[in-house]
Amino acid sequence: MRLGHRVTDLFGIEKPIIQAGMIWCAGWELASAVSNAGGLGIIGSGSMYPDQLEENIVKCFQATNKPFAVNIPLIYADIEKHIAIVIKHKVPIVFTSAGNPRTWTLTLKKAGIIVVHVVSSVKFAEASQAAGVDAIVAEGFEAGGHNGREETTTFVLLPAVRQATRLPLIAAGGIATGQQMLAAMILGADGVQMGSRFVLSEESTAHYNFKQAVINAPEGGTMLSLKQLTPVRLLKNPFYDKVQIAENQGASPDSLAELLGKGRAKKGMLEGDLIEGELEIGQVSAYMNSILPAKKIVEEVWDEFLELQGILKKVLE
Repeated sequence: MRLGHRVTDLFGIEKPIIQAGMIWCAGWELASAVSNAGGLGIIGSGSMYPDQLEENIVKCFQATNKPFAVNIPLIYADIEKHIAIVIKHKVPIVFTSAGNPRTWTLTLKKAGIIVVHVVSSVKFAEASQAAGVDAIVAEGFEAGGHNGREETTTFVLLPAVRQATRLPLIAAGGIATGQQMLAAMILGADGVQMGSRFVLSEESTAHYNFKQAVINAPEGGTMLSLKQLTPVRLLKNPFYDKVQIAENQGASPDSLAELLGKGRAKKGMLEGDLIEGELEIGQVSAYMNSILPAKKIVEEVWDEFLELQGILKKVLE
């Protein structure tokens, strides 16, 4: 049995490598490039107004004849409009996150859409399976962006979810290389999802300042923060320092929400404000040092995976 076939068969792709739908970083250019390289590209709709999402979907269909997906955070204010748009344009795959999968899974599946839900615990994985999703992303707290309060690491979460569910399983959080991909597959994953690695792609819409900050990130340069609101892993910068001071002084959720304000992630990741912006990135940022075309990233990860898989097979013979 070939590793990853459940994911490649489900999505109709060549390689079980999925690009995460990161806010402010994942538009049609990146999604189409990853899909054209044989993986699965995802448009991150969480930072898009409905008309922007529709424009990105139309352009993605024009740029690739391969399958791609849209990520829809279920807490999005205009989610009904986003759901209507993906159904209208017959997007083949939707990744849902940050909410109850029971809410929209049946609606999407009735429209012929494959539904994948992102979880951070076994409890949510079991709930997703009960809701009828087609696959699950198990995301450990190493990941950038919004995260689980339990702080369960990918390599603890992954085998636990594998044991609890029978669905195709995608590993996420702390994965940026073929070596890490193989390790995840050995622990039960059928594929991997990478976000931080694709932030450092040429097609990513992340600001160059943000990309350079990620390249310069040291070990320990990110931290899970804002747990009283919605936990999010941030790159340390002056805004992060303000959050830490407020939290250490016992700030209330309302005070933290006021400090966060609106548009912090856009300011940091899209506009490149490294002082006042919110910079969401994963722990693996400490080990990434190059900006490459998305196709090259997919090729490097896949080639390393195949090479190490071959070595492992020989060792086990």
